[in-house]
Formats: sequence, structure tokens, C-alpha cells
Amino acid sequence: MNVVETGTVDGVMTITLDDRERRNALSIQLLRELMTAIDEAERNADVRVVVVTNRGSTFCAGANLVERSSPSEPDSEDVVEMSEIFRRIRHSPKPFVGRLAGHCVAGGVGLAAVMDISVAIDTAKFSFTEVRLGVAPAIISVVCLPKMRLADAQNAFLRGNRFAAEEAARMGLISNAVPPEDIDHEIKAIVNDLLAGEPHALAVAKQLTTSFGSMSEEEAAAWTAQLSDELFHSDEAREGISAYLEKRPASWVRKLSSDQ
Repeated sequence: MNVVETGTVDGVMTITLDDRERRNALSIQLLRELMTAIDEAERNADVRVVVVTNRGSTFCAGANLVERSSPSEPDSEDVVEMSEIFRRIRHSPKPFVGRLAGHCVAGGVGLAAVMDISVAIDTAKFSFTEVRLGVAPAIISVVCLPKMRLADAQNAFLRGNRFAAEEAARMGLISNAVPPEDIDHEIKAIVNDLLAGEPHALAVAKQLTTSFGSMSEEEAAAWTAQLSDELFHSDEAREGISAYLEKRPASWVRKLSSDQ
């Protein structure tokens, strides 16, 4: 039985974690199926936006501790590393939106944080529980720390306590927290905004958010100047500017169906 489901409507692929018995823990099977879903999203030219969500009361409970405590080694061909999932989402040209309809624990916080835009229900709790298990939030720190104030990271990483979704939003781990009855309205508004963006421009805008860490100020200035010039001289920019001046939607604009 699959523990990750996918479906595509109106150019939006929804990836749903559905292993409620294990609170969507990051098992070998779930990671493998999640990677397959990401592959599918990137191969399908009709997919413009990817939404990652969950069934059950927990978005993701982190590592599957039963598997981790097993003395037997898994077949290397079956193993998908969490760091590779993070890398694929960060460097995908398509925007990933988190619809976090439940609690986020340990590695689950990392999965929430790697999303480009994310909204949690305000009843969800977050926690970096690793230190209470004798380990540390090592892999997920790569995606969490760039979004957090150092003081917040030290407090959350070292204490291992639970905190509210609103606090996770204040820390920068997620974009927003809303009442459960409002999350679908909020996600729909975000997705419609993304569907109004030109796909290549969205890919470049996403790239800008992750590219400056290894560049000097001079390198960043030169790269962005060249990039801006290329974009302004593209066919997409000509269409977008013409549409704006003519007060019409650009050719790439889509909207979710009213019942989505």
C-alpha cells in the first residue's frame, strides 16, 4: 500500500503524505515514494506548482525510529537520503507550497522549512526533539538555519520543547499559521498567485533566494545585472509587459477551478 499519493488538477500537483498509523514518519518507503513524486512533478511540463500536505493529525513525525533502531541494514538501493529530498525541492524550478495540516516534529520541521511557501494550521505544534533522543538536528539544520535567527535556533535546538505554529512562523520556519478552517482558502490564494507568474521567471526568482551565500558582493552584482538584462530581453518579458500595458492577462496566467 502506498503512503504517498499524488494528483494533478489545473497545473497543480498535490503530494499527500498518508501513513497515518506511523504519523507520516520518514520511513524508507515514504522517502522513496516522495522522491518518485518529486521526479514526476519535475518531468511533467503541465505541473506549474507543487503542494505538499498530509492526512491525519501529524504532517510529519520525523525519522521512523523503529527502522532506525533495527540492527539490520536496509538495501542501499532502497535508501533515499533526506538531504537529497531537501536538495531536490530547493533546486527544483517549480515552487513547492506546504499545506501543513498537522504537527511537525524533528525531520518533519525540516520538510516544512524546505518549502518555498508554507502555511500551517494554528493548532499544530512544532518541535526539534532530537536532543531528547540522544541525537541532534543535523541534516535539517541545512534548511532550517538559513531561515532562523541564531537565538531562536539555539533555543529550539537545545531545549527540544514544543512550540506553536505561530511561533514557527515568527521564527521564519514557515510562512504563516491560520485557523484550520482557513487553510484551504489561504493555500488557494497562494497557488493562484503562483499560477499568475511566468514559469521561467518563477524559477529564476526561486534561484535568487538560494544563490547569494557563496558569492561576493561584486559577483552577485555582476550576475544579477546580466540575469536582469537577459530576462528583460526575453519573449516572456515582452509578453508580460504587453499584457500589463494592454490591461489583459498574460498568456501563461492560470487559475484554480472554483471548487478547488
